[in-house]
Amino acid sequence: MRGVICGPKQAACGIVISLWGVIMLSMLGIFFITHSAVLIEDVPVTEDDLHQDGNPPQRVYQLYDKVGYNCIIAAAIYVFIGAFSCCQMRLNKQKDYMVH
Repeated sequence: MRGVICGPKQAACGIVISLWGVIMLSMLGIFFITHSAVLIEDVPVTEDDLHQDGNPPQRVYQLYDKVGYNCIIAAAIYVFIGAFSCCQMRLNKQKDYMVH
C-alpha cells in the first residue's frame, strides 16, 4: 500500500511520544512565559546580560519569554508528528483490512 512509512507499533509509539511531548512542552512553555522562578536555572542568562542592560530583570524576562516560545514551537512540531503517526496508524489498519 502506498504511503505506509512505518509499521503499526512504530506509529503507536509515535502517537504516545508526541502526546507526551505536547503536554510536557506546552506546560513548560506556559511556566516559562509566566516567569516561574523555579525554572531560572534553565534560562540562558550570562553575566553580560545582567550588566549590559540598565534594567536587568527586563532582560531576564525577555529570555524567559524566548525559551517559553521555543517550547511552544516544539510542542507544535510534536502535534504534527502525532498527526503523521495517526495517519500511519490509519493506513496500516486499511492495509490489514485489504489483506483479509
